[in-house]
Amino acid sequence: MLKHQLVMKRVTKEHLEQYNKLFRYVFQVTNRELSEVGWANEEIIQEKAPALEHADVIGWFDNDKLVSQVAVYDFKVTIFNKAYKMGGLTSVGTFPEYANRGLMQKLIYQALCNMRDKKQTIAYLYPYSIPYYRKKGWEIISDKISYEIDDYQLPKYKRVNGEVVRVDLEGPEIKRCYERFAKVTHGALLRDELGWSEYFRWDNDDVMAAVYYSEAEEAEGFVIYYIEEEIFYIKEMISMNEDARTGLWNFVSAHFSMISKVKGSTYTDEPLAFLLEDADITETIAPYSMARIVDVVEFIKDYPFKQDTEERSWVFSLYDPMLEWNQGIFRLDIDHEGSGSLTRVAEPSDDSIDIATLTTMLMGYKSPDYLRKIRRIICDEKTIDMLEDSIEQETPYFSDFF
Repeated sequence: MLKHQLVMKRVTKEHLEQYNKLFRYVFQVTNRELSEVGWANEEIIQEKAPALEHADVIGWFDNDKLVSQVAVYDFKVTIFNKAYKMGGLTSVGTFPEYANRGLMQKLIYQALCNMRDKKQTIAYLYPYSIPYYRKKGWEIISDKISYEIDDYQLPKYKRVNGEVVRVDLEGPEIKRCYERFAKVTHGALLRDELGWSEYFRWDNDDVMAAVYYSEAEEAEGFVIYYIEEEIFYIKEMISMNEDARTGLWNFVSAHFSMISKVKGSTYTDEPLAFLLEDADITETIAPYSMARIVDVVEFIKDYPFKQDTEERSWVFSLYDPMLEWNQGIFRLDIDHEGSGSLTRVAEPSDDSIDIATLTTMLMGYKSPDYLRKIRRIICDEKTIDMLEDSIEQETPYFSDFF
């Protein structure tokens, strides 16, 4: 009988090869797939080094063998025009022979504890299994709408005052433009050097970029794209205003003679079809990212509720399947300026909500009224009216993958 001496500890650069081996096994990244995007095995091993330098990576070791791991990136996101520290959960995996031992449950719990210590009051992730993460307190907060447009459906040219210029993908223009966009876009990642590195990690050398400049020479939007087998693939298109959006689509349509169709994705709740003259295009919507509040008391301290002439309050029972500090009966107080506070109280309450539902509600993905209708919130109509009047309704924009 094999003897297992399982110990949880930090994963460091000396474990880089093991970290990469477990990552590739769990996510089934093959040498063939790597070569198709121009990667060699040695290159991806080195590319993962920043994760171990700039992230909180913990794992279970069987003697000296890494058998289970999770990484948390130290990111920031914009939530209704406020910057929040966010823990980006990634590289979650366990070798199958060590499954069903509760290893990942304990790793994720420890990762959440570490996030709390670092004041990362919210955690994002890209789910490989939505049911799995829902059981751990995460909930969907954003969608991805994929579209396909035939060449004859492309928008006709419309005159704008600015112009589109192709730029170096690694130059400063794209980063400066995105920074302006992210600061005023709810849910968006404020990409630092690590964020940009993750954003482009799996792209090949054919990816290009173009920026829309206003008449005042301000960068107000960009498109990141590549062309392959007569298809114009849009990785991301952002615009600060209608002129920028129109100008960028003028640029895409200018490729009419080179392409047969356009494929891309958008990360808002607004289908592209309505904006096109020929709206009969193919669009599919799918959940994209999930989030969960890590420390509900600290999260509420910074949360910008709507202003009102009256102060508001709500006493409710909160359930969290993992974190004891988010469990119990709380009173939410909101002053007339929109500042909130959450206090643990001893008084009983028939109202209830779980941490996943609270997260998706406060992130604006689903409204309080809808969540009550599907019985994710237990409270009366008066409370729902108060919550509807207190919480902004705006679907988060999140286009990153890490």
